[in-house]
Amino acid sequence: MKFIGITGGIGAGKSTVLSLLKENINCKVLLADEVAAELMTPGHKCFDEVVQLPWPSSILDADGQIDRPLMAKYMYASDSLREGVNALVHPAVENEVLNQVEIEKNKHNIEYFFFEAALLIECGYGKLVDEMWYIYASPQVRTKRLMESRGYTEERIQNTFKVQRTDESFRENCDRIIDNSGSKEQTLLQLRTLLN
Repeated sequence: MKFIGITGGIGAGKSTVLSLLKENINCKVLLADEVAAELMTPGHKCFDEVVQLPWPSSILDADGQIDRPLMAKYMYASDSLREGVNALVHPAVENEVLNQVEIEKNKHNIEYFFFEAALLIECGYGKLVDEMWYIYASPQVRTKRLMESRGYTEERIQNTFKVQRTDESFRENCDRIIDNSGSKEQTLLQLRTLLN
């Protein structure tokens, strides 16, 4: 079983690529955001540790769950809180992912295990995966997608692009590049070629 990391900038169509893989390849797909969300529910050590950070006020809602928008608001306003959350969540996510990879390896049921995370490179997954794949789409295509799918303004998109890793940097850190600027069929053809 091959363990492959999937990354790319906002609007590049990582979700589309993951759907194509799920539909056409014998694989498991895991998203960093979903693992993190699960680990930050009551009953997990990560939840308890995050809640105990020095927040300006409680980040729990009436049901005892973390109020994600409130937490995000506090994190954007404070470097130390953002760093504190990341220092707890990233290692917990990594442990959970490696645990799931091990379970799938032992089952011998699938050929590929794909793990998607925006910060795959920053979090050092290059050392853990067999290959890193960069999902690329041209800035024009990404801009059009973000305006249509998320209603983002051109200004918001440009500001987001500025703070994200550059195309060159993604290419330097990844083993394979999938150009997802065209049709789904064109992307699927590239995926099949890569996996054969």
